[in-house]
Amino acid sequence: MNQGRGACLWTSVPQHYPAPCDRYKHASCAYRGHVYVLGGREKCSLRDFWKYNVVCDKWAMLPYDSEEAPEELEEHTMVAYQGFMYVFGGMQDSSYTNSKTPLWVFDTVKECWINWKTGSEPLQGVTPANRKGHSAVIFGSSMYVYGGYIDIRGSTKEFWKFDFDSRGWSLLSSVQGGPGPRHGHSAMTYQDSMYLYGGLQGLREQKDLWSWSSASQTWSCIKFHSGPPRLVGHSAVLLKDSMLIFGGGETQSSPQSSLWRFNLEKQTWKKLALLPGSPSLCRIHHCSIGLGKSFQPTVPNSVYLREIPNSHIINNRLRPFKNKCQPSRPNLHEPCIELKTFHMDIKKHSPDFSITLKDTKVKGSCLTFENQEAISEKRNSVDLAEDTEDAMFLHMPDLLLVLGGKPLQGQHVISVWHMTVA
Repeated sequence: MNQGRGACLWTSVPQHYPAPCDRYKHASCAYRGHVYVLGGREKCSLRDFWKYNVVCDKWAMLPYDSEEAPEELEEHTMVAYQGFMYVFGGMQDSSYTNSKTPLWVFDTVKECWINWKTGSEPLQGVTPANRKGHSAVIFGSSMYVYGGYIDIRGSTKEFWKFDFDSRGWSLLSSVQGGPGPRHGHSAMTYQDSMYLYGGLQGLREQKDLWSWSSASQTWSCIKFHSGPPRLVGHSAVLLKDSMLIFGGGETQSSPQSSLWRFNLEKQTWKKLALLPGSPSLCRIHHCSIGLGKSFQPTVPNSVYLREIPNSHIINNRLRPFKNKCQPSRPNLHEPCIELKTFHMDIKKHSPDFSITLKDTKVKGSCLTFENQEAISEKRNSVDLAEDTEDAMFLHMPDLLLVLGGKPLQGQHVISVWHMTVA
């Protein structure tokens, strides 16, 4: 049994229309039970926006035709904060983009793009230029953007802060040291620190790890003797007290399948092996999203720490997804709902892969309920659908979702993979 601990299992989740096309250099983030995917590149730059319901395995295209929506974007970032998506960078370089602040805001409730400069006037001062391959993370009520590639200038070491409340930008010019000019790197947060790994410094790939303290406003280089190689185009997510780094490559044309785990408390690296029978997945310029409580940061703006109205109604009736790494607990009180992963031969079924709470028939390949009657019972709340969705998201299993990336799979729809750790 101990031989399997720390090993991972990859599972492909076939997608069906309607769904976004396969892509790379896109942006993605999760919010309230949905995963959002924006832009990127296939044969050319893409201008589309999609919302993915993970539980039902269902895609929906979001509006993208307003003046407030961004144009085609590549190597941009997207973060979620209190019901809004903040998209930064990634524009095609031109005289027009040089004079524009590359920030766009999407309202997830009204499902529309809004002008982030309206309302209270933003703080006066300088704003960041367009860039690609930067990183963006959230601390408190602010977004922090590091590095990126700026046309003509090349890699930059600029460190910007955007305050969600005042809508003002500030350049953290007082921050000394640090990784230096960087793009194509990864960044994630844990407690009061941001961790940055690898990327390109000019034309040279890096394999250094840096931490930045939001409390002391200082950088520290973390030394290690063994760990990942030089990487660019990889992804990093938080798993409990560890950082998971997946994929990327030592060059743009050499995607890797390695999955590394860095213990943030002990500051040690471990390369995770594959469980027997698990396929190997090579990706670069993909997006990785952590789902389940173990992947969520313990910060006040996390959906997992919000009090969800009426969630107690179904909390005791939900069971985790079944998977090969984490079998269901035997001592559960019935009646309950069990979530599990399964696959059916789509050739034997209708091409309509939709699923509703009232429909007890399950079609296609999805994550769903065995017993949907418990959810479809009538409640005395107008917010039942939203509360149910949040509660389902709260009880999802711990899994890593990998969307798109190179090499493209030669299919018309985006590739979706699940990874679970034993």
